[in-house]
Amino acid sequence: MTLAQEAVSEGSRVVTLVLFGLMVAATLGITVWASRATRTATDFHSGGRGFSPLQNGLAIGSDYMSAASFLGIAGIIALFGYDGFLYSIGFLVAWLVALLLVAELLRNSGRYTMGDVLSYRMRQRPVRTAAAVSTVVVSIFYLLAQMVGAGALIALLLGIQPGETFLGMDAEVAKIVGIVVVGLLMTTYVTLGGMKGTTWVQIVKAVILMSGAALLTVLTLSLYGFNLGALMSDAAEASANGAAFLEPGLRYGVEVAGDPVQTMWNKLDLISLGLALVLGTAGLPHILIRFYTVPDSQSARKSVNWGIGLIGTFYLMTLVLGFGAAALVGHEAITAQNAAGNTAAPQLAQTVGESVGGQIAGSVMLALIASAAFAAILSTVAGLVIASSSSLAHDFYNSVLRRGKASGLEEVRVARIAAMAIGAVAVVLAVFAQGLNVAFLVALAFAVAASANLPTLLLSLFWKRFNTAGALAGIYGGLIGAVGLVFFSPVVSGSENALIPGADFAWFPIPNPALVSVPLGLLCAVVGTFLSKERDFDKFATLQVRALTGAGAEKAVQH
Repeated sequence: MTLAQEAVSEGSRVVTLVLFGLMVAATLGITVWASRATRTATDFHSGGRGFSPLQNGLAIGSDYMSAASFLGIAGIIALFGYDGFLYSIGFLVAWLVALLLVAELLRNSGRYTMGDVLSYRMRQRPVRTAAAVSTVVVSIFYLLAQMVGAGALIALLLGIQPGETFLGMDAEVAKIVGIVVVGLLMTTYVTLGGMKGTTWVQIVKAVILMSGAALLTVLTLSLYGFNLGALMSDAAEASANGAAFLEPGLRYGVEVAGDPVQTMWNKLDLISLGLALVLGTAGLPHILIRFYTVPDSQSARKSVNWGIGLIGTFYLMTLVLGFGAAALVGHEAITAQNAAGNTAAPQLAQTVGESVGGQIAGSVMLALIASAAFAAILSTVAGLVIASSSSLAHDFYNSVLRRGKASGLEEVRVARIAAMAIGAVAVVLAVFAQGLNVAFLVALAFAVAASANLPTLLLSLFWKRFNTAGALAGIYGGLIGAVGLVFFSPVVSGSENALIPGADFAWFPIPNPALVSVPLGLLCAVVGTFLSKERDFDKFATLQVRALTGAGAEKAVQH
């Protein structure tokens, strides 16, 4: 490395650290400000229900446009072309389910959490316990994706190459430090600011992320005279896969010559992925609690509309970012930095910046885009932690352990302690999951949510005969089915990129479990219902009136 290159590298580190420091300082300032206005349980769990549809739509977009979107999807498109874009399509289409079936009804029926709705017409303690368990498991899966994305960014941000160190850290140690830093920050956001602080942080992060992605998209297209066809053609040529890069079958539904059984499993895996993506959003706890931060159900619907517009625009940009990285950075350079492709977007930023304005511009662009990616990570992890901590405090501690007798301040105190514990667990698990693509990790979270949460939520809202036994069987059946199938799949063992690469106890042949676990969760719920004689048609009628009209929505849910 020449002296000039070393100067540029140090300059890039300084710019990166300054931008990151400013972003953290600004968001911590927002959190401290919000903490002064967080006095009651309603303030902590739902931000006082005072956010407008636009504000909540920005927060929804920030929750959703996470490391999986900005890093994972761009990376998987850069490596696998057409098949990677399936994630963008699935994530966006999923919002129609949330809009049409869940948003208004949930806002009218509950108070703080998904457990409020599920337990309204059933026995409170067992159902709320199951809801809390499911919420924590789904959130942990999703948290892993964000933390892994943070770790992948750190080495790139600091410019640590193989064999080099910075401040005594090599690349692997830097990744772990990044995971720990994000864990500490997300815990601080939640424990101090609650939902009010978290929402304002998410609003700011949505603006930062959209601006960064839009700038990178425009600059990338400008290098090709805004000719998307030329960009895609170059991406296909640079990928070494030729026309196959622009066609289905490079990653999913792969045709294996002479092995029809494996070909069948590959095609079923594609269907399974689509099922998880489309149905999972409406069961994600950190998305569901966003519907409680607005004054009424109409605002909930409008906020989803704002969110869909924002998210749709963003996912169109991921197409340009992914193909741009494939064309301008190249497959080898991307996988050399991160085998799963999680750093493709920041690498594209550096390459585009250098093409437009030289090495210094490349360093600045890298710092800007990496900071935007960190913004996405921090806002999403904060949303996930508050969803989990609120469910543990409200559903489990207050409703189960204290039988509804805990005060609002006591509930908030427990939620803050739970946030610290969840953050610690996420940090430890993320250290061992660094080899997985973050978009894929999120798909697993979607599969669990689609299997355990969505069937029981919809049956609770729409099926008169549904009862406690059905809810418990549906949640635990879907949860155990999804997690169990993942554990015995190539994700954990039996493949090069598995969590335990040296072991092989995989008997479930596809990585995405939704094709089996979603019907299993629904079947368990139905069978459990018919095996129990419990009925409460009056409560169901009351729930329907509340869900459809909002009558009584502002009253506390019965404990």
